[in-house]
Amino acid sequence: MRADAARNLNAVLQTGARLLAEDPTTTIATIAAEAGVDRRTVYRRFASREALFAAVFGARLDAADQVFAESRLDEAPVAVALHRFIEGIVPVIRRYPLDVELMRSEVEAYDRLTAHRERFRVFVQRAVDEGFFRDDLPDGLARLMLFQIVDIVAREFPEIEPAEAADLIVHSIVSGLGRP
Repeated sequence: MRADAARNLNAVLQTGARLLAEDPTTTIATIAAEAGVDRRTVYRRFASREALFAAVFGARLDAADQVFAESRLDEAPVAVALHRFIEGIVPVIRRYPLDVELMRSEVEAYDRLTAHRERFRVFVQRAVDEGFFRDDLPDGLARLMLFQIVDIVAREFPEIEPAEAADLIVHSIVSGLGRP
């Protein structure tokens, strides 16, 4: 793909993610205008809003795949892996702010999301097994709390840089979920 075409695609996907998160009925013409490209350019690439949704989901999941790989959840020490994961996933959430539950309408995307959730569940279980998180919490609570805190910080506090967000979140989680 030519560099300008790649830039246009990236602009359309990120703009589409932002506008569709604000209003799922946003038109392709609106997305194209906001992204600074002709709507025919968008229609050549995406036949419908649903196709654009699917592409946005795919881009978000691709970015998350990279974060999973770089954070080394399986082998890095828990605190290091958690920090790396949060530092990487915060920008992904900010670039593609669509509610991930909207992926339910796209089977392939939702299957990938489910695999991500399972991989993170295994990591959190490792954190519990290694004593990083308490073992007396209801099953899934640590993972769900972590997801919520990351999402809140990413969306509601855009002025916080990803590394600082990771420091804040890890400290908050360990203080709240760490052994008393």
